[in-house]
Amino acid sequence: MTQNVPPSPSTERPIRVLLADDHELVRDGIRARLQKVPELEVVGEATNGREAVLMTRTLNPDVLLMDVSMPVMNGLEAAMEIRKTQPDVAVLILSVYDTPEYVRGVVQAGARGYILKDISAQEMINAISSVASGGYFFSAAIGPTLVGASASAPVEDPYGLTERERQVLREIAKGQPNKDVAKTLGISVRTVESHRLNLREKVGTKNAAQLYKIAQELGLLD
Repeated sequence: MTQNVPPSPSTERPIRVLLADDHELVRDGIRARLQKVPELEVVGEATNGREAVLMTRTLNPDVLLMDVSMPVMNGLEAAMEIRKTQPDVAVLILSVYDTPEYVRGVVQAGARGYILKDISAQEMINAISSVASGGYFFSAAIGPTLVGASASAPVEDPYGLTERERQVLREIAKGQPNKDVAKTLGISVRTVESHRLNLREKVGTKNAAQLYKIAQELGLLD
């Protein structure tokens, strides 16, 4: 589903795109797609959110196509930083998550679009063109989640964590090992490990101090 999608920019030069994803194969695949389009130019590649922020300042792209789950600094944090320093750069988020809380959080962070990693090459190109023109673009699969969610609802959790993931995060922030987390929540150690992995993917960090900070921001700690 697209929203407020204007026609492609009528500029003579191609749309300058900066890619940001911590997986080289993903970047290779996206670059191969975009290089086939004369109207688009890939001007650089970042491997984490911090690099994306720094390269945005030096390269000044029209569009930053960025994964939301990355190390050092995740896509949410990078989008918020770029909104403060370079609001003219259109941030287009690429993700595997389609929960409404996650999407709303990304938009609140300053992104102009949100596309899923399984979209077609043409839809990706349309998305880049749309946000570069000042519009918004959301993958068709995200439409039902946005329609079913209250657009005016406050975004308390920009990471899109499930209730169980929030519980696990709270216990991790308290310094609890997996065995104790499992006992407290009445689940298996393997399930705790699975939730920890999902948490790290969603918030984009493996750092214990950063996880504690996020738990504080979400009001999970007493």
